[in-house]
Amino acid sequence: MPMGPAELADRLGRWSAGRGPLYLLLAARLRRLVDEGELPAGTALPPDRTLASTLAVGRGTVVAAYEQLSLEGRIVRRRGSGTRVAGPSRPGPRETTNAPVFLHLLEPQDDDVILLACAAPASPPPALLTAYERALPRLATVTSGIGYHPSGHWQLRGAVADHYTRRGVRTDPEQVLITNGGQQALSLLARAFVQPGGTVLVEAPTYPGALEAFREHAASLETLPVGLDGFEARVRTCGRRPELAYLVSTHHNPTGSVLPPLARRRLAAAAAAADVPLVDDEVLAHLAFAGQDVPPPLAAFGDAVISVGSLSKSVWGGLRVGWIRAERSVINRLARLRAVHDLGGDFSAQLVATELLPQLETLCQDSAADRQARHDLLRAELARRLPQWQVPAVTGGHTLWVRLPHGDGDSFAQTALRHGVAVLPGSGLDAAGGSGEFIRIHFCAAPDTLTEAVHRLATAWHTYGGEPGRNIPGPRAMAI
Repeated sequence: MPMGPAELADRLGRWSAGRGPLYLLLAARLRRLVDEGELPAGTALPPDRTLASTLAVGRGTVVAAYEQLSLEGRIVRRRGSGTRVAGPSRPGPRETTNAPVFLHLLEPQDDDVILLACAAPASPPPALLTAYERALPRLATVTSGIGYHPSGHWQLRGAVADHYTRRGVRTDPEQVLITNGGQQALSLLARAFVQPGGTVLVEAPTYPGALEAFREHAASLETLPVGLDGFEARVRTCGRRPELAYLVSTHHNPTGSVLPPLARRRLAAAAAAADVPLVDDEVLAHLAFAGQDVPPPLAAFGDAVISVGSLSKSVWGGLRVGWIRAERSVINRLARLRAVHDLGGDFSAQLVATELLPQLETLCQDSAADRQARHDLLRAELARRLPQWQVPAVTGGHTLWVRLPHGDGDSFAQTALRHGVAVLPGSGLDAAGGSGEFIRIHFCAAPDTLTEAVHRLATAWHTYGGEPGRNIPGPRAMAI
């Protein structure tokens, strides 16, 4: 169904009431309308000139806003057929790029779809159940206080501080803010530091949830290679100071790379000299395979570093406990924002996290061999059935960054979904619009599930137009 310019203008409301370039403000409001379903998939949007005239702005403003949303995969622009909201206009497999953080892949409606898109432990580990058994009696001893802790319960803040101190970064509990997972941490940081139109430096590719958090605040995303290579030259030669820089320094999502110690030192020093807050996403930092050395945290090299952590990848995604480690002034600022947002997190979950944190390194070491075995199995199955695919090994984390020999990740992801496997196309992880020839898949699933998933991917690749697989066996009978 087409949407007229007047109707769209009504839905946009006071879209221009903010700071920053008009095209980013317009894109931010349109993004919200798409994500909240007010502009359903398949809706035809007004032509550039028509909407510009209705909104009393230059055509370039509308063109730039449309191009931004097209880059994000939220709209599709085709010469001769106009501009439409991305996604199918009739029932069928849902698109993989038109929802924030790919919500439909977090809560699938089809039980037969194998999810190789969202990487996290598949079930609660025994250590989590034991931690609850220990924490619940402590909850029964609480006789005062209303349970609101906007900065986090003091015992958990102390446990996180001890966690960093053990890793060589002296930390006081007042330098820690507890959040509902790493995603809320990124959202709070975006809200605190990013103004509409402000520049945020990100890696290309990077974690898509971070891109969503920054886009939600109408940031202008500027990309650098993985590791923020070229950061020093960027801040030295460009007159406008970035408001924030973000990277995943250890077991990078999605490539799995680890930033060497010397590069960490130089990056932290450059960020401090340029007065650019540097956010290091450490959610995957503890997931090294056995025998792999991991450099010190990026925060060990400079006070400008803001560390984000979480238990979602190392313990279980359903334990929504994360944190931010930063200077006290930053934590105080974030705590005020947090208080307005939700007054604090789940008290009982924080008690459980307090039990888990002292043994986090041991828990991750105990699971390292199993994670590496699944990594090796998935690579071996892909090499056997899809030998044309380039699948570099990693030394930790949860994901593989796969390069397709031809075609693009977006269209192949749709083919794979029709064959019962959900993967992430690379373009959704690249704010520069690159990485189109890549897909991201994880190796967290059970071995039988990984084997079946590769069979389905091989069948999907043959349908897509790839070379027929050699001696591809039939699917195994299994419960998914």
